[in-house]
Amino acid sequence: MKAPVIVQQIYENFFRLPTFKRNPKKPQFPIQGLINKAKKSELEQSLGIKIDHVGYFEQACTHRSYLQVHPEIPIIANERLEFLGDAILGMVIAEYLFYHYEQDHEGELTKMRSWLVNKKSLAHCARSMNLERFLLLSFSAEQSLQKGNETILADAMEAVIAAIYLDSGLQQARVFILEKLIPMLTNEMIMKDSNFKSILLELVQSQGKEAPRYSVIESKGPDHEKEFLVAVYVNGEELGRGSGKSKKQAEQEAAHQALEFVLREHAIIPDIDRK
Repeated sequence: MKAPVIVQQIYENFFRLPTFKRNPKKPQFPIQGLINKAKKSELEQSLGIKIDHVGYFEQACTHRSYLQVHPEIPIIANERLEFLGDAILGMVIAEYLFYHYEQDHEGELTKMRSWLVNKKSLAHCARSMNLERFLLLSFSAEQSLQKGNETILADAMEAVIAAIYLDSGLQQARVFILEKLIPMLTNEMIMKDSNFKSILLELVQSQGKEAPRYSVIESKGPDHEKEFLVAVYVNGEELGRGSGKSKKQAEQEAAHQALEFVLREHAIIPDIDRK
Protein backbone atom coordinates (compact mmCIF):
# COMPACT_ATOMS: atom_id res chain seq x y z
CA MET A 1 0.00 0.00 0.00
CA LYS A 2 1.40 3.41 -1.00
CA ALA A 3 2.19 5.76 1.87
CA PRO A 4 0.17 9.00 2.06
CA VAL A 5 1.78 11.95 0.28
CA ILE A 6 2.42 13.85 3.53
CA VAL A 7 4.20 10.86 5.09
CA GLN A 8 6.33 10.46 1.96
CA GLN A 9 7.28 14.13 2.05
CA ILE A 10 8.28 13.94 5.73
CA TYR A 11 10.34 10.85 5.00
CA GLU A 12 12.14 12.50 2.09
CA ASN A 13 12.74 15.77 3.97
CA PHE A 14 14.21 13.90 6.92
CA PHE A 15 17.28 13.05 4.89
CA ARG A 16 17.75 16.70 3.96
CA LEU A 17 17.80 17.92 7.57
CA PRO A 18 21.61 17.75 8.03
CA THR A 19 22.03 20.26 5.20
CA PHE A 20 19.45 22.71 6.56
CA LYS A 21 20.86 25.94 7.92
CA ARG A 22 18.97 29.09 8.84
CA ASN A 23 20.93 32.04 7.52
CA PRO A 24 20.21 35.03 9.76
CA LYS A 25 21.48 37.37 7.03
CA LYS A 26 18.64 36.31 4.74
CA PRO A 27 15.38 36.79 6.68
CA GLN A 28 12.53 34.53 5.66
CA PHE A 29 9.99 37.37 5.79
CA PRO A 30 10.62 40.61 3.88
CA ILE A 31 9.71 43.84 5.65
CA GLN A 32 6.36 45.20 4.43
CA GLY A 33 6.29 48.47 6.35
CA LEU A 34 3.28 47.37 8.43
CA ILE A 35 5.12 48.20 11.65
CA ASN A 36 6.87 51.56 11.34
CA LYS A 37 9.84 52.73 13.37
CA ALA A 38 7.75 54.30 16.12
CA LYS A 39 5.50 51.24 16.38
CA LYS A 40 8.56 48.98 16.44
CA SER A 41 9.95 50.94 19.39
CA GLU A 42 6.63 50.62 21.22
CA LEU A 43 6.52 46.87 20.56
CA GLU A 44 10.06 46.45 21.86
CA GLN A 45 9.07 48.27 25.05
CA SER A 46 5.89 46.23 25.48
CA LEU A 47 7.68 42.91 25.01
CA GLY A 48 10.90 43.92 26.77
CA ILE A 49 13.09 42.78 23.87
CA LYS A 50 15.25 44.20 21.08
CA ILE A 51 13.96 43.65 17.54
CA ASP A 52 16.47 43.24 14.74
CA HIS A 53 14.35 42.17 11.76
CA VAL A 54 10.86 43.61 12.10
CA GLY A 55 9.51 41.39 9.29
CA TYR A 56 9.17 38.46 11.67
CA PHE A 57 6.99 40.54 13.98
CA GLU A 58 4.91 41.95 11.16
CA GLN A 59 3.91 38.43 10.27
CA ALA A 60 3.47 37.44 13.93
CA CYS A 61 0.96 40.28 14.34
CA THR A 62 -0.94 39.54 11.13
CA HIS A 63 -4.25 37.76 11.64
CA ARG A 64 -5.61 35.85 8.64
CA SER A 65 -8.59 38.23 8.47
CA TYR A 66 -6.24 41.08 7.54
CA LEU A 67 -5.28 39.35 4.29
CA GLN A 68 -8.88 39.53 3.09
CA VAL A 69 -8.94 43.29 3.64
CA HIS A 70 -5.52 43.90 2.03
CA PRO A 71 -4.95 41.11 -0.51
CA GLU A 72 -2.40 43.30 -2.33
CA ILE A 73 0.14 42.97 0.51
CA PRO A 74 2.46 39.97 -0.09
CA ILE A 75 2.39 38.65 3.46
CA ILE A 76 0.96 35.53 5.04
CA ALA A 77 -0.92 35.18 8.32
CA ASN A 78 0.66 34.15 11.61
CA GLU A 79 -0.50 30.50 11.72
CA ARG A 80 2.90 29.06 10.77
CA LEU A 81 4.65 31.15 13.40
CA GLU A 82 1.97 30.12 15.89
CA PHE A 83 2.80 26.46 15.17
CA LEU A 84 6.50 27.07 15.84
CA GLY A 85 5.93 29.24 18.90
CA ASP A 86 3.63 26.66 20.47
CA ALA A 87 6.41 24.05 20.24
CA ILE A 88 9.03 26.40 21.71
CA LEU A 89 6.74 27.46 24.56
CA GLY A 90 5.87 23.85 25.37
CA MET A 91 9.53 22.86 25.50
CA VAL A 92 10.58 25.76 27.75
CA ILE A 93 7.62 25.27 30.11
CA ALA A 94 8.39 21.54 30.32
CA GLU A 95 12.02 22.34 31.14
CA TYR A 96 10.93 24.87 33.77
CA LEU A 97 8.64 22.35 35.48
CA PHE A 98 11.21 19.55 35.21
CA TYR A 99 13.86 21.54 37.09
CA HIS A 100 11.63 23.32 39.56
CA TYR A 101 9.22 20.56 40.61
CA GLU A 102 11.73 17.77 41.18
CA GLN A 103 9.46 15.72 43.45
CA ASP A 104 6.48 15.61 41.08
CA HIS A 105 5.72 12.73 38.73
CA GLU A 106 4.95 12.95 35.03
CA GLY A 107 1.19 13.11 35.58
CA GLU A 108 1.43 16.12 37.89
CA LEU A 109 3.90 17.88 35.60
CA THR A 110 1.56 17.36 32.66
CA LYS A 111 -1.33 18.78 34.69
CA MET A 112 0.69 21.86 35.68
CA ARG A 113 1.78 22.41 32.09
CA SER A 114 -1.84 22.33 30.96
CA TRP A 115 -2.73 24.82 33.71
CA LEU A 116 0.03 27.18 32.61
CA VAL A 117 -0.22 26.91 28.83
CA ASN A 118 -3.77 27.39 27.60
CA LYS A 119 -5.65 29.96 25.55
CA LYS A 120 -6.89 31.88 28.58
CA SER A 121 -3.44 32.18 30.16
CA LEU A 122 -1.71 33.17 26.93
CA ALA A 123 -4.41 35.75 26.21
CA HIS A 124 -3.84 37.14 29.71
CA CYS A 125 -0.11 37.53 28.92
CA ALA A 126 -0.87 39.19 25.58
CA ARG A 127 -3.20 41.71 27.24
CA SER A 128 -0.67 42.41 29.98
CA MET A 129 1.84 43.37 27.28
CA ASN A 130 -0.73 45.34 25.26
CA LEU A 131 -0.17 43.07 22.27
CA GLU A 132 -3.62 43.84 20.85
CA ARG A 133 -2.39 47.36 19.97
CA PHE A 134 -0.05 45.85 17.37
CA LEU A 135 -2.30 43.25 15.77
CA LEU A 136 -3.32 43.60 12.13
CA LEU A 137 -6.98 42.59 11.88
CA SER A 138 -10.09 43.06 9.83
CA PHE A 139 -12.87 45.19 11.32
CA SER A 140 -14.95 42.12 12.24
CA ALA A 141 -11.96 40.37 13.86
CA GLU A 142 -11.21 43.54 15.82
CA GLN A 143 -14.81 43.61 17.04
CA SER A 144 -14.49 39.97 18.07
CA LEU A 145 -11.30 40.79 19.96
CA GLN A 146 -13.00 43.63 21.83
CA LYS A 147 -15.78 41.24 22.83
CA GLY A 148 -13.23 38.98 24.54
CA ASN A 149 -12.00 36.59 21.83
CA GLU A 150 -9.05 34.92 23.55
CA THR A 151 -7.98 32.76 20.62
CA ILE A 152 -6.75 35.72 18.54
CA LEU A 153 -4.56 36.98 21.38
CA ALA A 154 -3.30 33.54 22.42
CA ASP A 155 -2.33 32.63 18.85
CA ALA A 156 -0.55 35.96 18.40
CA MET A 157 1.37 35.40 21.64
CA GLU A 158 2.67 32.06 20.36
CA ALA A 159 3.55 33.67 17.01
CA VAL A 160 5.52 36.39 18.81
CA ILE A 161 7.52 33.73 20.66
CA ALA A 162 8.44 32.23 17.28
CA ALA A 163 9.36 35.67 15.96
CA ILE A 164 11.71 36.22 18.90
CA TYR A 165 13.27 32.81 18.24
CA LEU A 166 13.81 33.55 14.53
CA ASP A 167 15.07 37.05 15.22
CA SER A 168 17.33 36.45 18.22
CA GLY A 169 17.67 32.70 18.73
CA LEU A 170 16.37 30.04 21.07
CA GLN A 171 18.14 31.36 24.16
CA GLN A 172 16.51 34.79 23.88
CA ALA A 173 13.11 33.19 23.34
CA ARG A 174 13.73 31.03 26.41
CA VAL A 175 14.68 34.03 28.57
CA PHE A 176 11.57 35.89 27.35
CA ILE A 177 9.35 32.98 28.38
CA LEU A 178 11.04 32.48 31.76
CA GLU A 179 11.34 36.12 32.78
CA LYS A 180 8.27 37.68 31.18
CA LEU A 181 5.65 34.97 30.69
CA ILE A 182 6.20 32.54 33.58
CA PRO A 183 5.32 35.09 36.33
CA MET A 184 2.16 36.12 34.45
CA LEU A 185 1.20 32.53 33.61
CA THR A 186 1.69 31.47 37.22
CA ASN A 187 -0.41 34.33 38.56
CA GLU A 188 -3.15 33.57 36.03
CA MET A 189 -3.12 29.90 37.07
CA ILE A 190 -3.54 30.86 40.72
CA MET A 191 -6.36 33.32 40.00
CA LYS A 192 -8.33 30.50 38.32
CA ASP A 193 -8.35 28.41 41.49
CA SER A 194 -9.95 29.68 44.69
CA ASN A 195 -8.36 26.98 46.87
CA PHE A 196 -5.33 29.09 47.73
CA LYS A 197 -4.41 26.91 50.72
CA SER A 198 -4.04 23.86 48.50
CA ILE A 199 -1.93 25.73 45.92
CA LEU A 200 0.31 27.23 48.62
CA LEU A 201 0.83 23.80 50.16
CA GLU A 202 1.87 22.27 46.82
CA LEU A 203 4.12 25.20 46.00
CA VAL A 204 6.11 25.31 49.24
CA GLN A 205 6.42 21.52 49.45
CA SER A 206 7.77 21.44 45.88
CA GLN A 207 10.51 23.77 47.19
CA GLY A 208 11.35 21.36 50.00
CA LYS A 209 9.80 23.54 52.72
CA GLU A 210 7.50 22.55 55.57
CA ALA A 211 3.73 22.72 55.22
CA PRO A 212 2.19 26.16 55.93
CA ARG A 213 1.05 26.75 59.51
CA TYR A 214 -2.00 28.95 60.15
CA SER A 215 -2.52 30.84 63.42
CA VAL A 216 -5.38 33.03 64.62
CA ILE A 217 -3.77 36.23 65.86
CA GLU A 218 -6.99 38.14 66.59
CA SER A 219 -10.73 37.60 66.81
CA LYS A 220 -13.26 40.31 67.54
CA GLY A 221 -16.98 40.91 67.58
CA PRO A 222 -19.91 39.05 69.14
CA ASP A 223 -20.21 35.28 68.72
CA HIS A 224 -22.77 35.58 65.95
CA GLU A 225 -20.63 38.11 64.02
CA LYS A 226 -17.02 37.17 64.71
CA GLU A 227 -14.18 38.37 62.51
CA PHE A 228 -10.92 36.47 62.49
CA LEU A 229 -7.42 37.64 61.58
CA VAL A 230 -5.13 34.75 60.59
CA ALA A 231 -1.42 34.68 59.75
CA VAL A 232 0.29 31.97 57.71
CA TYR A 233 3.86 30.86 58.40
CA VAL A 234 6.29 28.78 56.37
CA ASN A 235 9.54 27.67 57.99
CA GLY A 236 8.85 30.15 60.78
CA GLU A 237 8.45 33.14 58.43
CA GLU A 238 5.16 34.98 58.22
CA LEU A 239 4.16 35.18 54.55
CA GLY A 240 0.67 36.63 54.71
CA ARG A 241 -2.39 37.63 56.69
CA GLY A 242 -6.09 37.40 55.99
CA SER A 243 -9.37 38.25 57.65
CA GLY A 244 -12.82 36.72 57.37
CA LYS A 245 -16.09 35.88 59.06
CA SER A 246 -14.76 32.36 59.68
CA LYS A 247 -11.35 30.86 60.35
CA LYS A 248 -11.56 29.01 57.01
CA GLN A 249 -12.21 32.19 55.06
CA ALA A 250 -9.42 34.04 56.88
CA GLU A 251 -6.98 31.18 56.18
CA GLN A 252 -7.82 31.30 52.46
CA GLU A 253 -7.19 35.05 52.38
CA ALA A 254 -3.89 34.59 54.22
CA ALA A 255 -2.84 31.88 51.76
CA HIS A 256 -3.80 34.14 48.84
CA GLN A 257 -1.61 36.95 50.20
CA ALA A 258 1.23 34.51 50.82
CA LEU A 259 1.06 33.25 47.24
CA GLU A 260 1.26 36.79 45.89
CA PHE A 261 4.29 37.44 48.11
CA VAL A 262 6.08 34.26 47.02
CA LEU A 263 5.49 34.98 43.33
CA ARG A 264 6.50 38.62 43.64
CA GLU A 265 9.49 38.39 45.97
CA HIS A 266 10.81 34.94 45.11
CA ALA A 267 10.75 34.71 41.32
CA ILE A 268 10.08 31.07 40.47
CA ILE A 269 12.68 30.59 37.76
CA PRO A 270 14.89 27.48 37.72
CA ASP A 271 18.55 27.95 38.53
CA ILE A 272 19.95 26.48 35.33
CA ASP A 273 22.57 27.63 32.85
CA ARG A 274 21.41 30.38 30.49
CA LYS A 275 24.53 30.66 28.39
